[in-house]
Amino acid sequence: MHTTPGPCKTGHDAAPGYGEHQALTRQLMSSREIAELTGKQHKNVKRDVVAMLAELKIGALNFEHTYLDGQNRKQTEYLLDREHTDCLLTGYSAQLRMKVILRWRELEGQLIGRLRIPTSFAEALRLAADQVEQNRKLQFVIDKQAPKVAAINRLASAGGAICITDAAKQLQLAPSALFAWLHQHRWIFRRGGSGRWTAYQPRITTGLMVHKITALKPDPETGADRAAFDPLITTKGLALLAEQNIGASS
Repeated sequence: MHTTPGPCKTGHDAAPGYGEHQALTRQLMSSREIAELTGKQHKNVKRDVVAMLAELKIGALNFEHTYLDGQNRKQTEYLLDREHTDCLLTGYSAQLRMKVILRWRELEGQLIGRLRIPTSFAEALRLAADQVEQNRKLQFVIDKQAPKVAAINRLASAGGAICITDAAKQLQLAPSALFAWLHQHRWIFRRGGSGRWTAYQPRITTGLMVHKITALKPDPETGADRAAFDPLITTKGLALLAEQNIGASS
């Protein structure tokens, strides 16, 4: 079980049904834990999650998380809040749904137990001071990121596409770090034989990437026309990458 601050968003609307303690800390359940509770294979649970999010018109990347398996290999899981877990379970049997529901109840009870309730005026003052300090640190991060966010928003509204190296500059990343992240998260791959980077078709279909086609000289032996395909990141893709905070997770 994971926690993350802030309420969940579904589409353009805030998810309903959050009490006071969820507003402070949001519980998340991983697709791995759902697989363990239901006895399903993790790959099948991940498939169900991706299908559900596609139907809800929500990008699966927003829920994607990387972890190391028992052999120290990077694997992908999805972290779901209570609403999206409930939505996923509607396609499962009542017996499997009940296992996950009982686990959610246990975890939410643990969260309530962790919330600090002041027992004296002095403790209440200390809690208030702690909250002020946390807010100050959060505002510092917001102020620091504001110019970057504004620049990305301007690019997102401008349209067009840029090469991955230029995208790395906009995101204040080393180009090698962005190439590695895009490869790991299945945005790009190397086409066999040529060794050139190529965009995955789903990233093109969703408008995150495009290919720049450059005509090359005909093949000297066969005379056949040749072309090079260079992957570009659209401003929509750049805005999504900015939200991933890649520099902090690398």
